[in-house]
Formats: sequence, structure tokens, C-alpha cells
Amino acid sequence: MIRVALPAHLRTLARVTDDVQLEVTSPVTQRGILDALEATYPVLRGTIRDQATSRRRPLVRFFCCGEDFSHEAPDTPLPDAVANGLEPFFIVGAMAGG
Repeated sequence: MIRVALPAHLRTLARVTDDVQLEVTSPVTQRGILDALEATYPVLRGTIRDQATSRRRPLVRFFCCGEDFSHEAPDTPLPDAVANGLEPFFIVGAMAGG
């Protein structure tokens, strides 16, 4: 099981109170996690990535094992600690403004 940590506004939208756990086939990738997340919580479709292009929304970031994976290719395998459920895959809403 993969653990996914969502920001508060997406937890509210999905009606969950903590990390979500998902079954993701190997190899575990961003695309695999997001596909499973949107299949399990359809209300999240279009909030994390564009529905037409499947690209990450500009103010959304992906982190795992202390590293920013936001600009990695969607099919790049994620670290074993995420694939084994030891570390969560973080979806973070970036801050903007000035």
C-alpha cells in the first residue's frame, strides 16, 4: 500500500482526515499514484493535474523522501521507501504571491 499525504483543502474535498492508502501496481510512479488517487476519489480529478493534458497543475508540488519530484517525468519510478509504504508521497499546494 502506498501512503499519500494530501494538503488540507484536498483532504476536505475527498472527505478524508488523514493520509490515504492506495494500491498501486509496480513500478510505482507519479502517474500510477495519481491514477489510483483519482480512481478512488473521483472528486479530485482535475485538482492535481489538468484533465486534458494530465500535466501537474502549476501550484502543485510532489515530494518524497525529502526530495522534490515535481519536475520528474510522470513515469519515473519513485524511491523504494515510497513503493514499500515506508514513506508517504506528499502532494503539496505551493505558495505564491509577493
